[in-house]
Amino acid sequence: MTDINDLTEQQLEDALAAKRAKRDRDREAYRQIVDDTVDTACHRLQAASVILAEIKAEIFQMFKTVLAMKDEVYSIKGDQRSHTFSTEQFGITIGYRIIDGWDDTASAGVAKVNGFIATLARDDNSAALVETVFNLLKKDAAGNLRANRVIELRKLTEKFNNAEFTDGVNIIVNAYKPMRSCWFIDAWSIDNTGKKQNIPLSISAVDFPAGFDFALPDGKREAA
Repeated sequence: MTDINDLTEQQLEDALAAKRAKRDRDREAYRQIVDDTVDTACHRLQAASVILAEIKAEIFQMFKTVLAMKDEVYSIKGDQRSHTFSTEQFGITIGYRIIDGWDDTASAGVAKVNGFIATLARDDNSAALVETVFNLLKKDAAGNLRANRVIELRKLTEKFNNAEFTDGVNIIVNAYKPMRSCWFIDAWSIDNTGKKQNIPLSISAVDFPAGFDFALPDGKREAA
């Protein structure tokens, strides 16, 4: 083994340059591996997404006749958002989800309500009521009012019996414009003990195949 003390200054510089060059090549090789792996993984996931979309459309198409027959047999017509069907072994719910939405007039209603409520905080009892109303007007993480809370707010119009407050609440109620967010499918099976087992339909919920063993660099393992 070469003693570093025996190397000339030029040899030391050459050795350091060679080390830096190797480091740069290794890092470039790593970046290339990352690029290749990400591209391959995302192409596979795109393909899986297409397959899921096709299966989703197929499932809804399969139940189109069933739903039409259900309406006819039970004489029901309406805006039912979901339908659940089950057998001894399986069950499925199909439908769509609704998220709260409001037009821009809602802010005018909120301002009216807040203006009236702010005049009531004269004692502990009225202050508690004011806090209750303000909590009902709190927005969710998406910045929207919550429809179920507005319903509770509407019940307070009789308690206050104030035209300004009632008008503000009515403005908010009339500004409600719910929006359809997504069509969904939930499915499950029934095991030998009669317990419901959800069929995972998202890639995050799906377990690894039996026998698959995966360990992250931190040592945490995922084994089926």
